[in-house]
Amino acid sequence: MRSIIQGKKPQLYTVAHPLSKLQGGSRLNLHEYQSKRVFGQFGIPVPKGEVATTPAEVRDIAVRLGTPVVVKSQVLVGGRGKAGGIKVARSVEEAEKHADAILGMLIKGLKVRKVLVDPAANIVKEIYLGAVLDRASRRVVMMASSEGGVDIEEVAAKTPEKIVKVGAHPFLGLRDHHARILADGIGIPKNLTKDFIQIAQALYRAFVSVDASLAEINPLVITGDNKLLALDGKISVDDNALFRHPDIAELRDLDEEDPSEREARRYDLSYIHLDGEIGCMVNGAGLAMATMDITKLYGGEPANFLDIGGGAQSDKVAAALRIILSDPRVKAVLINIFGGITRCDEVARGVLDAVSTLETRVPFVVRLVGTNEEEGRRILAEANMITATSLADAAQKAVAAAKGELK
Repeated sequence: MRSIIQGKKPQLYTVAHPLSKLQGGSRLNLHEYQSKRVFGQFGIPVPKGEVATTPAEVRDIAVRLGTPVVVKSQVLVGGRGKAGGIKVARSVEEAEKHADAILGMLIKGLKVRKVLVDPAANIVKEIYLGAVLDRASRRVVMMASSEGGVDIEEVAAKTPEKIVKVGAHPFLGLRDHHARILADGIGIPKNLTKDFIQIAQALYRAFVSVDASLAEINPLVITGDNKLLALDGKISVDDNALFRHPDIAELRDLDEEDPSEREARRYDLSYIHLDGEIGCMVNGAGLAMATMDITKLYGGEPANFLDIGGGAQSDKVAAALRIILSDPRVKAVLINIFGGITRCDEVARGVLDAVSTLETRVPFVVRLVGTNEEEGRRILAEANMITATSLADAAQKAVAAAKGELK
């Protein structure tokens, strides 16, 4: 999202994915029905839909709501409609039939276990309205576009002039004149400007209240009876703030999360699963990002972000490596440790503990600098591990090892 806000071309891995989890660390993503319930608590108009897990429940809901209804798959990925996960039903029987087809289907690898049944809306116009934390300006940025119903990244890439942005005041919040800039910028009809301002301010309050990193309504529609209605919603909450929101934490859908990330949470590890072939284990978030960047610079792709933190003992290091090595795409592991609180000899023992319990032929490249680094290097040398003297050296060796060019 940062590249959309600032209008800059992303570079390397730290800003390569505008909406990736790396932008704001690990996040708890809420389902559409959960996000819309939060929106409703702040006064945003949302459909009076219900959630079901069986076709029979969908039929009962359709009877209560009346038809037509929309049956919407609840999975934490985009493109549900294109995948056939959103269907309009004009009768109770059709709603049940659609539910039978949608429940159990796979959308981008995620199994649909529940559906949201909403009353169908008479849509005249679709709008995008969102809030995101912009770390560059250190404030919440509100964005609106007249092109709702599609990915905001697509709008930013093809027609960036159709996105209107305004920064909320860090102390006073989103004032009326801020929201009016959005309304005027995307052509909200004058008779709906007041309602739009109220919705924009409610979205801002919801964003701040739940410590979100992203909250969006896409689409916010103008209906046939000339009202605004939030038909879809998304909220991402910063994991670091969940201790303040036990009610939000309980909404976490473990079935939708990467198994490796669930395992990492058990050991209090900061881990994010990516798509590359070089597993990275580093102590310190900044050092981890630098390690990923330099790996990419030398032609590799990181398979993960993993920060073991300061003071990690050998058992925690072993757990981290087991998580990395559980990914079948990993062809080499790059370990980059700056030993301050974390002792290099403890890391070395953890590496050997993990390797001894796993059947793996993946090469390891280890760079240890700091407390007890000589002892750590000695332990690894005796185990025939590949060592490096600098981060650049380690990255180059890891890329070569992943390609089978270094043993």
